[in-house]
Amino acid sequence: MSENQTDLKGHTILLGVTGSIAAYKAADLTSRLTELGAEVYPVMTEAACRLITPLTLQTLARRPAMSDLWAEGSSWQPGHIELADKADLLLVAPASADCLARFAHGLASDLLGSIHLATRAPVLLAPAMNGKMLEHAATQENISLLRARGYHFVDPVEGRLACGYEGLGKLAPVEEILAQVRMMLA
Repeated sequence: MSENQTDLKGHTILLGVTGSIAAYKAADLTSRLTELGAEVYPVMTEAACRLITPLTLQTLARRPAMSDLWAEGSSWQPGHIELADKADLLLVAPASADCLARFAHGLASDLLGSIHLATRAPVLLAPAMNGKMLEHAATQENISLLRARGYHFVDPVEGRLACGYEGLGKLAPVEEILAQVRMMLA
């Protein structure tokens, strides 16, 4: 492999996957990040587990796909703290409207929310949702608040959405997400 094909070697990425229909694209993202040398730890919300199986992501990451805050590891340190401390980047792709709201308001009722609050790593969010949900004032305020806190975004794109509408809200192409990850970890 050439140097640019392993440019994420030695970096630990926590990949949050939320309840957007675009969760299926997390499989490609996991595979590509792993091919680039990153240690990828998939962290799935309960809703994400209804859209894509943890087995898919754990096979591609070669690590367990975690979703249960209460299924802590066997060490003395809580698993979500241990993961948060390992992270070089917390990437959430897709980031649902619910995830953006939880992050903006510091909710930690699940594994992803708890890791989010505990990590000091930079956060990269790739939103994906129905255009009406994206345009809603609450979602826009949450995005503005997160941007003001220094969170990074790979903005959604226009296209045909899973709900049948055309418009803004589609997950950015995996290549764009990868480019932002590489830039942030360079």
